[in-house]
Amino acid sequence: MTRMHALTSDTPEDVRPGDAYVQSFARGLSVIRAFNARRAAMTLTEVADVSGLTRAGARRILLTLVQLGYMTNEGRLFRLTPRILELGFAYLTSMPFWDLAEPIMESLAAEVHESCSATVLDDVDIVYVLRIPTGKIMSINLGIGSRLPAYCSAMGRVLLAGLPDEQIDAVLKRSDLRAHTPLTLVDPVQLKQAILDVRKQGWSLVNQELETGLVAISVPILDRNGRTVAALNLSGQAHRITADQMRERLLPPLLAAADRINALMKRV
Repeated sequence: MTRMHALTSDTPEDVRPGDAYVQSFARGLSVIRAFNARRAAMTLTEVADVSGLTRAGARRILLTLVQLGYMTNEGRLFRLTPRILELGFAYLTSMPFWDLAEPIMESLAAEVHESCSATVLDDVDIVYVLRIPTGKIMSINLGIGSRLPAYCSAMGRVLLAGLPDEQIDAVLKRSDLRAHTPLTLVDPVQLKQAILDVRKQGWSLVNQELETGLVAISVPILDRNGRTVAALNLSGQAHRITADQMRERLLPPLLAAADRINALMKRV
């Protein structure tokens, strides 16, 4: 599968430097974003190749990150340190949703015995911000910071359904619409209609479009103004639960959990 990774993503193609653009800062971020689950340790040359920087430029940034404690080097290899999590946790702690949602998600996962997750939209991807796993259900490891394409995931379609129509069109245009399985919708017109259907019914069910054997159902989390700020999801393996069974058995408790979170969100 593609575009399934943690801690890093490609820079959107429509981002262009302007008068306020700080190139040195952007280069530092490109070095951090070069590391992910597949590239946990790299040499200077590898970092330069992945980030698109010169060896000299990459070296200065790497050594700066080492000095600041965000990177460590062992011989020729550089690795991120746990301190890098401070950058992500600054976002998590700034949003009241996570503290409110986690105990409700834990109760939901225990009730239905399926993995429960919450994500937010970041350009063409969804990013995991909370996850209560009950077992490994995908071929990759998912955790906080993991990214998946929005167009073919249940949570992604819920989040896209919360956007104005023109923004949905823009996201689909920027997305790398590829078939991850024989069931993946890749036609922009069909995808747009599927997203509009989600908006109308208030939930999304995706049956083995992201990965063969994976079935997922998702509903929106709303702020006090009724704006979709996150997606709540239950996922399972198709050999244990069919799409119809998921809708019949899991949608009611999922909606109830979302209602509880939404009620709390109105108070913050």
